[in-house]
Amino acid sequence: MSFPRQITTFFGVGLVSIIADYSTLVLLTELFDINPVYGALAGYIVGGVVNYTLNRAHTFSTDRNHMQALWRFASVMVVGFTLTGLFMWVFAEKLDLPYLIARVITTGIVFCWNFAAHKMWTFGERVS
Repeated sequence: MSFPRQITTFFGVGLVSIIADYSTLVLLTELFDINPVYGALAGYIVGGVVNYTLNRAHTFSTDRNHMQALWRFASVMVVGFTLTGLFMWVFAEKLDLPYLIARVITTGIVFCWNFAAHKMWTFGERVS
């Protein structure tokens, strides 16, 4: 797949993942009065499951089996989870931005990390 098509597909998968992520965030924050930082982290996990499933099937062709790709995906997601928590804390708690604005900014930052790491490492070609 060409790079422009691949990044477009990754972006599309990201939109579906964001719907799952943000729905979880809003549900937990508005209905259950959960702190937005924790709601964002829960949403990140839900979105991550959606993201792996769709990217594996549609974005990255890989010769890695699920076990090889999944632990790599989880490793990248741990970094993204940490970045999400950190930036949500800074933007929503310290800078007192509305939590959805904080989440949009955080999503943009973490998107860049996730794409690069998944392309080069999670689903990248195995080196012999």
